[in-house]
Amino acid sequence: MTDELEDRRLVKRLLAHDREAFNAFFDGYFPRLYRFAHTRLGNDPDTTKEIVQVTLTKAVRSLSSYRGEAALFTWLCTICRNVIADHHERVARERQHVVLTEDFADVRAVVESLTAPDSDDPEINFRRLETVRLIQVALDQLPTHYGNALEWKYVYGFSVDEIAAKLGVGVEAAQSVLARAKRGFQEVYGALTSELVSGRAEGGREAAADAV
Repeated sequence: MTDELEDRRLVKRLLAHDREAFNAFFDGYFPRLYRFAHTRLGNDPDTTKEIVQVTLTKAVRSLSSYRGEAALFTWLCTICRNVIADHHERVARERQHVVLTEDFADVRAVVESLTAPDSDDPEINFRRLETVRLIQVALDQLPTHYGNALEWKYVYGFSVDEIAAKLGVGVEAAQSVLARAKRGFQEVYGALTSELVSGRAEGGREAAADAV
């Protein structure tokens, strides 16, 4: 039986939800796609596994579009190339966001205030303690690995490589985690500070009304 007929038969079984066919599909094509994607992803094993898993999942969802005009592996490689291209585009966007965030240093300045020294001015100390409380609340509202990543980077000064090792992921994945963590922190911390400002304004209005 030719490879083309084997491919069509396997696809037919997959479309019929044959569990053994799914096992054969993943076991047979995962290693081949891994080798195909590995060098295209900077030899990052974690990212490669993720990309191959996404590729196979997309392929299964698109099986009805497979016409057998090319070998099944060739068809899978086309999907994999598109997934890799999307990945590189996403990483480029996130890296740009990381650079912009570092340039403006808003997240860095806020999180680093956790370890700022006390001041001789009681008002400054009060504001700092208030800021620290808001930071801790914001970090607690983030997914645990986001909060940890921000503290490791800005409080303990860990490099991205060190953060990647602590998270058990590749460097690119760690950069993505940091970018998402920064965006999440900005949103949560911004909402908390807005609530605080609104509360102060309301308190000021009530005090003014009482004084009249």
